[in-house]
Amino acid sequence: MTALWTSAELRAATNGVLAAECVVKGVSIDSRSIAPGDVFIALRDQRDGHDFVADALARGAMAAMVDHAPQGAVDTAKLLMVGDTLAGLTALGAAGRARAMARVVGVTGSVGKTTTKEMLRVALGAFGATHASAASHNNHWGVPLTLARLPRDAAFAVIEMGMNNRGEIAPLSCLAQPQIGIITSIGTAHIGLLGSQAAIAAEKGDIIAGIAPGGTAILPADSTFAAELVARARDAGLTVLTHGEAAGADARLLSYQASPGGGMAEIALAGQHIALRLTTPGRHVALNACAVLAAVQALGLSPEKGAEALASFTAGAGRGALRRIRVAGGEALLIDDSYNASVASVRAGLAVLAAQPAKRRIFAFGDMLELGAEGPAQHAALAPDAAQNSDLVFCCGPLSKYLFDALPAHQRGGHFPDSAALAPALRAALQPGDAVLVKGSLGSRMSLVIAALLAGDQVS
Repeated sequence: MTALWTSAELRAATNGVLAAECVVKGVSIDSRSIAPGDVFIALRDQRDGHDFVADALARGAMAAMVDHAPQGAVDTAKLLMVGDTLAGLTALGAAGRARAMARVVGVTGSVGKTTTKEMLRVALGAFGATHASAASHNNHWGVPLTLARLPRDAAFAVIEMGMNNRGEIAPLSCLAQPQIGIITSIGTAHIGLLGSQAAIAAEKGDIIAGIAPGGTAILPADSTFAAELVARARDAGLTVLTHGEAAGADARLLSYQASPGGGMAEIALAGQHIALRLTTPGRHVALNACAVLAAVQALGLSPEKGAEALASFTAGAGRGALRRIRVAGGEALLIDDSYNASVASVRAGLAVLAAQPAKRRIFAFGDMLELGAEGPAQHAALAPDAAQNSDLVFCCGPLSKYLFDALPAHQRGGHFPDSAALAPALRAALQPGDAVLVKGSLGSRMSLVIAALLAGDQVS
């Protein structure tokens, strides 16, 4: 395996001190996931990574980036001493980007970032070695970590960028310096922290600040902020492509035919109509594909070949994955969309639920968070969608009560204070032939519900 970093490169990138000579094969911030040959970065989060340096070295780390001597007996020759470990990781990410051969695509947006990133990984993988963010590593440490892990010989890299507050996207984009920047959508996620949808649009638009000169911005044609974003990108000297269903979109979804386990889409792009077969269900997935194929086109590659590759894309755990689970007397279908939630993504998930052939369609819903004063109204506004697309609804958390109370009485399965209380009641209620959608913000811990439903063994 080609060296990711040598000790000399680590010193040069971080301006750090490292006595040992080594060849590093990977970068890790979690001592539990150390592979032999990694460099461990001792970041501070809920715990101080310095407390786990000895463990990381014992597991085979070649070096550990620290900003003070950790407790415990460690081989001090293997300590890469820097002024601050987060700054050191950021510097290492910048060095990884500077030396990279890869053409870089940056992705942000209110909904669909991770799915679009994973679809890009699949589509671009048809043309060459593609590196992409792990999980949802899209913040102030996730982006530099992704860049620090970027293989020097990768052909493409896909960097996801997220935010919670104003002023976070621009520095991430400037660090990643993408040639292509995608905004998937402008929604209301984090509106409680940013104050308005206009502020969210402005923050997402900050990806434009880091797009390399001569690059391309791929923007959501269906957004009410489309004209502002397009003008901003053109003022920056960028080529602009738009994606969505709106008339005139450069990558336009012309039609979508849903099926229980996927769908067929027709997309107009660059004067051609592209047929796209998807094995992941949901119109929203086809819309993400429009942005993906626009990026493929912008990179000078074949959208048709990219579309063929997307036929193999499958949603990951917590992102709409379909699983057969055992219930008393038979099996049920679980739609695991538990990782996060916004108004748009809940509606998309409910549409997938409605497309499933099932005796009963059940919606298990946890609070959508960071909505501020709009929280109660946005939850209540989802009640018509839940009533139309499901037969029975189970909710947990104080905000979901606004949706629950707005439902017809016969659709109210139960409301619970939290996901731990909801999980056993939902599992007991499931019957053979049911389909159940589990959805909620990460902080609502709907993963506990998924764990309970999988406890009886997953069928497929």
